[in-house]
Amino acid sequence: MKRPLVILTGPTAVGKTALSIGLAKKIGGAVISADSMQVYRYMDIGSAKIRAEEMDGVPHYLIDVLEPTEEFHVVKFQELARQAMEEIYEKGMIPIVTGGTGFYIQALLYDIDFTESSEDTGYRKELADFADRYGEEALHAKLREVDERAAEEIHPNNRKRVIRALEFYHLTGQKISEHNETERQKESPYQFAYFVLNDERERLYGRIDRRVDQMLEEGLVDEVRKLKDMGCTRDMVSMKGLGYKEILAYLEGEIPFEEAVRILKRDTRHFAKRQITWFKRERDVIWVPKQEFDYDETKILEFLLENLRKRGIIQNGSDDRS
Repeated sequence: MKRPLVILTGPTAVGKTALSIGLAKKIGGAVISADSMQVYRYMDIGSAKIRAEEMDGVPHYLIDVLEPTEEFHVVKFQELARQAMEEIYEKGMIPIVTGGTGFYIQALLYDIDFTESSEDTGYRKELADFADRYGEEALHAKLREVDERAAEEIHPNNRKRVIRALEFYHLTGQKISEHNETERQKESPYQFAYFVLNDERERLYGRIDRRVDQMLEEGLVDEVRKLKDMGCTRDMVSMKGLGYKEILAYLEGEIPFEEAVRILKRDTRHFAKRQITWFKRERDVIWVPKQEFDYDETKILEFLLENLRKRGIIQNGSDDRS
């Protein structure tokens, strides 16, 4: 018997957090965060991190486990998430992976192996030096020349993944997008349901703009200033996150505050659009368009439970533990 796994994802600001709590309470679940920023301590406002009181007694994993100076990447996520899942299964609970980092979710769900391919540190340094000299866009253009699909999937600012994709092509002659596609065809070792919560584009963008305004009201600038005072710099993985790099640019006098806010809202909307594009490419997903449920959380929750019953993840009558 495969062990159960629930995924609840979707674009940023769509409302995953509240729904995950409601679902966890219904099925005896524990939440594993699939978010590349909430894993860091001291990065609360900009990451829209769930507060302890909002957890409502539901156990949460992969939140506040790393220092901002540490690197977080897909292999580290797999390692920590698998440890969390073992703990959750031992307690007789169901893991609910919640967050918007589709690449992390895919890696966990299909148990993708990133360890086999070799490395070429010299070539990697050559690429990093090239990016330092000519910029991230020029490096990204190199990737587009050899692997257009990978270039579509990897943001130019994600230097590490751009370099890895170029290095993989350099070493193997194979496009990393083709390699990843092969890995994606693997059967999942879990009995899973993969829900993607979504909303009408304009409504979602309105939520994003309001969320940015709320973050600023709650003290995002002070949060980034404290991180800067702690020695956090723009070359750290943690400080490349949305909300942090823009405000840091303002604090360092590169752009006016109003421009930082404009860029943050724009780039967050673009990020949401890329997330939706990613999930559309994934197989086995169950789309949950909020507008089709009249934005009624109870109806949405019942839809999730109905699908979990169909897939044998929960039994009839076992879905009311709240």
